[in-house]
Amino acid sequence: MAPPSPLAIATGSVQRLVKEETSYHKELKNQEARLEKLVNSTEENENKEYQLKQERAAIEETKAVFPPLRQRITDALAKLEEKLEAGQASGASEEEVKKAQEVITLAKEATKEK
Repeated sequence: MAPPSPLAIATGSVQRLVKEETSYHKELKNQEARLEKLVNSTEENENKEYQLKQERAAIEETKAVFPPLRQRITDALAKLEEKLEAGQASGASEEEVKKAQEVITLAKEATKEK
């Protein structure tokens, strides 16, 4: 089996990073829901303040992940676009080129909306 081409590697890298960002957004949404539930809870709990503090800290940690992750996506996207141009010039398979173009579109949409 032939090793993956540089275009396929770059495409996979961008896909993985976009998937990772989506996962972090889901996690953030879940954390915010847990915090909201805890804040609105009428139940008296001696650990409530500690739990609130922990949830808020977790939310801040998750939010801190986004700027470096966005930068990694931007860098990987630029690299993929370079590999795509080089691949088209050197006769990369039509399937690889199409996949790379789809991933570029998907990554640009994903980074725009969030």
